[in-house]
Amino acid sequence: MDFEKLLVWQRGKKLAVEMYRAFAHCRDLGFKSQLTRAAVSVPANIAEGMERRSEREKAWFLSVAKAPCAELRTHLIIAAEIGYLPVEPADNWINETRELSRMLAGLINRISN
Repeated sequence: MDFEKLLVWQRGKKLAVEMYRAFAHCRDLGFKSQLTRAAVSVPANIAEGMERRSEREKAWFLSVAKAPCAELRTHLIIAAEIGYLPVEPADNWINETRELSRMLAGLINRISN
């Protein structure tokens, strides 16, 4: 299956683009770097995993994609609390990371069984 056709990859990529745009003018370069690297890591690991030959490798990389999803969620929670983001978009993005994590878990289960 082409990874570009996976809804979880499409949504992860969209979220990464939104993070780059939302933090384009953030002067806290360390925070911005950590957040954007976590964001881009989600779809990148999905893509890498889906290009692997074995189901075991695919499932492993999808599991790897879940970790930066949680990291991104943490950065977004902090960004909202310290005033880097308004509450509404932060909450929407936080919920999207939760949904992406659930989608990844479902895909891992499907591939593993």
